[in-house]
Amino acid sequence: MSKGYSIGKKLLSFPYIIWIIGFTVIPLMLIFVFGLTDKSGAFTFANIASIARPDHAKALGLSMALSLISTLICLILAFPLSMILRGKKLGSSSFIVFIFILPMWMNFLLRTLAWQTLLEKNGVINGFLTFFHLKNIAIINTPKAIVLGMVYNFLPFMILPVYNTMCKIDDSVIEAARDLGANFGQTLLRIWIPLSVPGIVSGITMVFVPALTTFVISNILGGSKILLIGNVIEQEFTKASNWNLGSGLSIVMMVFILLSMSIIAKYDKNGEGTAF
Repeated sequence: MSKGYSIGKKLLSFPYIIWIIGFTVIPLMLIFVFGLTDKSGAFTFANIASIARPDHAKALGLSMALSLISTLICLILAFPLSMILRGKKLGSSSFIVFIFILPMWMNFLLRTLAWQTLLEKNGVINGFLTFFHLKNIAIINTPKAIVLGMVYNFLPFMILPVYNTMCKIDDSVIEAARDLGANFGQTLLRIWIPLSVPGIVSGITMVFVPALTTFVISNILGGSKILLIGNVIEQEFTKASNWNLGSGLSIVMMVFILLSMSIIAKYDKNGEGTAF
């Protein structure tokens, strides 16, 4: 019976293995093949080294700057909000927690287009300001609009792991700190933040990585005028038809993702900040 059960498990895993090979392993192999060869098929590191070109380096630097700003804003918003939610003793099935998860059920493109409608020159927000004879805002097609789009789209990915980690902090630890005379600031610095590190690290990774590689948000809210590294890669594949260069730049971005994964493995060894 044990042997038959083992065979059954292998058969059940077969579709998953096929899926992984077809949609993960083979595409990754193709990226490395294209990224490490030129158009004639000769081996080269030129595609990877092209990240040092002034235009590519500028796009990468701007991407990192906007991603860091967006990640920091998400953390500043998510940490106190997670403390409030935990203080209300809300379970994972709470309606309030559900509200933060709900936007992720909507198509990513539609969410971003909604912000374009709100922020454009004759959009909803400026129409509202005009009605009350207030000065219009000119935020669309600027880095500020891109940051706003990143924060809106990726904030739930910061809230959930931080909130999940905070829920695992024993109330007795907080009460003990108060009994020993610790004020709110001391409790925050010595208990809340240190014990929330797994969730914070997980949240930072889950926000920073997609923010660094995004091109949809910058295309829509930046009006295709602000090029991030994701836009450069997307254009190499779609407009320039230079798959070799696009793949080479993609390999560079994979390095950042692998570094992020190594950080998670170091500070969140038990997956405390990822399980919800």
